[in-house]
Amino acid sequence: MFSDYSLAELGSIFVMQGFAGLILFSVFVLMALGLAIIFGQMGVINMAHGEFMILGAYVTYFTSQFFLNHLPALFTAYFFVAMILAFIASGALGMFIEWAMIRRLYKRPLDTLLATWGLSLILQQVYRSVFGPREVGVELPEWMMGSLPLTDTIEVQINGLFVMGLTIAITIVVAVLMYKSSWGKQVRAVVQNRVMAGAVGINTEKVDRYTFGLGCGIAGVAGSAFTMIGSTGPTSGQLYIVDTFLVVVFGGAQSLLGTIASAFTISQAQSTLEFFLSGSMAKVLTLLGVVIILMLRPQGLFVIKVRR
Repeated sequence: MFSDYSLAELGSIFVMQGFAGLILFSVFVLMALGLAIIFGQMGVINMAHGEFMILGAYVTYFTSQFFLNHLPALFTAYFFVAMILAFIASGALGMFIEWAMIRRLYKRPLDTLLATWGLSLILQQVYRSVFGPREVGVELPEWMMGSLPLTDTIEVQINGLFVMGLTIAITIVVAVLMYKSSWGKQVRAVVQNRVMAGAVGINTEKVDRYTFGLGCGIAGVAGSAFTMIGSTGPTSGQLYIVDTFLVVVFGGAQSLLGTIASAFTISQAQSTLEFFLSGSMAKVLTLLGVVIILMLRPQGLFVIKVRR
């Protein structure tokens, strides 16, 4: 596998694939952050999480079209507006879904799994009926196009760097929100002991609703980032949902640090193996490695003690 390449070529390959893995890592982190918040606190297995991401992607696409056709002078800044709108749209839909369906299924994980799987199919059909079956792509502003040469043989894409920077910024915001704000303290109190949190006056239902909305909103932002590196279709969310669940379980459901470490490990493994093997074989080997590690450490890389 490696004998056909010189050491210099292998070095360039690993650097380029490592950078591609960092872009994949960024999408994984944005997806898994929201999923980890929802699954870690509420125990809800949200199989429709990918569809919330795609809603954010569609919002970004239509925002780009609006700016392109009606506000061309401001087109270079459309993404920042689209990202905010994507967060609001996905978060609002998430809060509505929590109120209408999820809150009735707490402590029934299998029912929640089936319900959200059905929701994902419904949302896919809604997207197909409203937006059409074809995949769409956004037009990038000029400052996101092109690449930066690191050496004579290594270049990195500017839009990839932007996605990574966006991921770092959102991760910091989520960490500050969860560990420094009063609302974050309430969330962590509910995670650690829901009954006691309710006994001291925390409105656990309200915390659940806003938490679900936050997780879905972050998925919407992930959808915005996704448009920078790929096209959007009604079923595009299904391409990432399995990997995202793998990231959350491997890292530890309640651990932000575990989610980041898991996303980095899985994305780098997949990206590097895909160059030398087929994409499906890379996923198989990555999954096999994760399964072996989970057999030795079933709680994941990091774990937080909770009382139910």
